[in-house]
Amino acid sequence: MEPAADRKQDARRKQRAALASVAASAALAVAKLAAGWLSGSLALLSEGAHNGLDTGSSALTFFAVREADKPADEEHPFGHAKIEAVAALAQTGFLAVLSAAVAIEAIQRLAGEPPKIDANALALGVVVVSIGVDFFRWRGLTKVALETKSDALSADALHYSSDLVSSLLVLLGLAATRFGFVHADALAAIGVAVFIAIAGYRLGRHTIDALVDTAPKGLADRLAEAIKAVPGVAAIDAIRLRPSGAQIIGEVVLFVSRTLPLERVAAIKDDVARRIKADWPQTSLTFTANPLALDDESLLERVQLLATRLRLAVHHIAIQEVEGRKCVSLDIEVDGRMGLGEAHDLATRLETAIEHEVGPDIEVETHIEPMETREIHGRDADPALIDKIAAALSDIAGRRGRLRNIHDVRVRHTSGGYFVNFHCWIDPKISVDATHDEVDALERALRADFPDVTRIVGHAEPAPRRS
Repeated sequence: MEPAADRKQDARRKQRAALASVAASAALAVAKLAAGWLSGSLALLSEGAHNGLDTGSSALTFFAVREADKPADEEHPFGHAKIEAVAALAQTGFLAVLSAAVAIEAIQRLAGEPPKIDANALALGVVVVSIGVDFFRWRGLTKVALETKSDALSADALHYSSDLVSSLLVLLGLAATRFGFVHADALAAIGVAVFIAIAGYRLGRHTIDALVDTAPKGLADRLAEAIKAVPGVAAIDAIRLRPSGAQIIGEVVLFVSRTLPLERVAAIKDDVARRIKADWPQTSLTFTANPLALDDESLLERVQLLATRLRLAVHHIAIQEVEGRKCVSLDIEVDGRMGLGEAHDLATRLETAIEHEVGPDIEVETHIEPMETREIHGRDADPALIDKIAAALSDIAGRRGRLRNIHDVRVRHTSGGYFVNFHCWIDPKISVDATHDEVDALERALRADFPDVTRIVGHAEPAPRRS
């Protein structure tokens, strides 16, 4: 979201613009009504009444922008931005009433005796000044409304654009009256009424779209294209958007592979959020990621997923195909203190889940292993024994040829026997399978020479390149 300082600055700008509109509308209303009364011009009186309504609507705008910038609360969790749309809707009603009233009076004048119109210098001067004020206020309000995404200020700017055209019509009507066209003023008033009605229609349509949560046209499609380009997004389920003042709020529901860990899913959601915020900073969206079974899932991934769902630790998963039939074998680790009956039930649950996932024509075999769940207290072994085991590891590695530079050898004496840890180097181009076989062979050979060693953990590192 935009920084709080920027939001406060926008709020101040909107309020200043609204207050300026109130003052300008009030001054123009007084001037036009006075000039219209003195000259007898219906068009000028209509414009004065229009500005009088603008004064009230601008005051409503000021109230709306001030209330709309209040932070969200318990009763308004999405904020108060729609107050601006409500204010704009009220202004639409004012414009409709004024348009109808002016049109009716103008038609009555056209049907009856033409009134005497005094198109004097005062009336013409007021209209010219009004045109200048309307132009600068329309330009200023439009700029602030676009920059702050304010519906209420957009409505005010639309008023001033209609006022500008209406004032031009009034000026033409007064000028034509001075040249003897007796119905020019009434025709100009009808033109004013038409422009007021058009402005009201445009404002009402925009306001109703905001109130009924009409999504910005084409935005959902553009968001979808950007989201699909984020690595890890498998598909999009739904994009729901609605305007709320200067912001577009909503929800995005996307699909990710069901085999992904939660950390990866969270990272994908963060990547999507950053991408959207960078390109569309006015959006405030929530993201939901649902799991999806992809067509390219391997049987290994599906087995791992099922084990994760059952919260079972598995390893040594082997997938075979024997005469067209899939065969799965794996090791399940359970608490060694658990009864065999309970452990067997866990294994059966996993086997059944795999059969339901893949189909009955699959062979599943599980091997139950005890998992070490307690901390084992130990101490460093005698230095002479450590040196002896380190020398043996180096000798065995030297005879086999692939593993080298045996280092960081640690030997600990525990109640369960000796634990040995060591690091070694191997050519980084050698595969993981081959590396694992080499380390296993070294461990077996060491255990044969030192039967008191019950656990060996060898860590293979890629050998540094020789310069």
